[in-house]
Amino acid sequence: MLESLPIFADTGLNELALWGLIVAAYATSAMTAAFGIGGGVALLAIMSMVIPVATLIPAHGIVQMGSNAGRAWHLRPHIRWTFMLAFAIGAILGTAVGSQIVIALPDALLKIILALFVLFLVWAPRPKFMQGGAATIGFGGAFSSLVGMFVGATGPLVAAIVAGKAPDRQGVVATHATAMTLQHGLKIIAFGFVGFAFKAWIGLLLAMIASGYLGTITGGKILHMMDESLFRKIFKYLLTGLALLMLLNAIRTLL
Repeated sequence: MLESLPIFADTGLNELALWGLIVAAYATSAMTAAFGIGGGVALLAIMSMVIPVATLIPAHGIVQMGSNAGRAWHLRPHIRWTFMLAFAIGAILGTAVGSQIVIALPDALLKIILALFVLFLVWAPRPKFMQGGAATIGFGGAFSSLVGMFVGATGPLVAAIVAGKAPDRQGVVATHATAMTLQHGLKIIAFGFVGFAFKAWIGLLLAMIASGYLGTITGGKILHMMDESLFRKIFKYLLTGLALLMLLNAIRTLL
C-alpha cells in the first residue's frame, strides 16, 4: 500500500488520496497535451481538495514543471527563443515580488483566491494583450509569475500572451510549455528560499510527474480522436463545480 511506503508516509494522505492524485496527474496531463491548456487548472482544483494550501502551490508547481518540461523537450525545434528572453526577465521580477507577499496571506483567503481565479479562467474571456514587442512580453511574464505565486495555474493566461507571438500551433504549444517550465521552476526556487519543506512530498511529486509524462504521451495520441467541443463543455462545468466546492470550503473555514 502506498501510504505505508516511507516515501509517501510523511504526506499524511491516505491510500485513496495518493492514488487519486497520481491518476489525476495522468489525466490532466493528457488534457493539456490534447488541447494545449487546461490540465494545470484542473489538477490545481483536484489537489486543493486534499493538500493544505501552504503546500498546494509549490507542490503543484513541481508537478507542472515536470509535465511542461517533457512537452517542451518534444517540441523544442518550435520554441520561440526571442519570446522566452523577454518573458524570462519579467518572470524573474514577478516571482521575486510574489515570494515576499504570498507567505503573509492566511489559508482561507488563499483558497478564496484560488477558487475565484479558476472561475475567472473558466467563464471570463481570455485576456487579450496589446500587440507589442519585448516590453509587452516582459510585462506579461512579470504579471503572470506574480499571480502564479498565489493561484498556481496561470497556463491559460500565459497562453494568451504566447498565442499572438508564435506563427503556428506547434510554436504556441512549445513556447507555452517552455514559459511554464521556467515560471514553475522560479516558483519552486522562491518557495525553497521562504522555507517550504519539499522532502516530505518528494515521493508523491515524482510519482505524479511520471504519471503526467505518460499522460502527455496518451494525450498526443488521442488529439485527433476526441470530440473537442463536447469535451470542452463537460470540462468547463466540471471545473466550475470544483471551484465552487473550493470556495464553499474556504467560506466555511472563515465562518
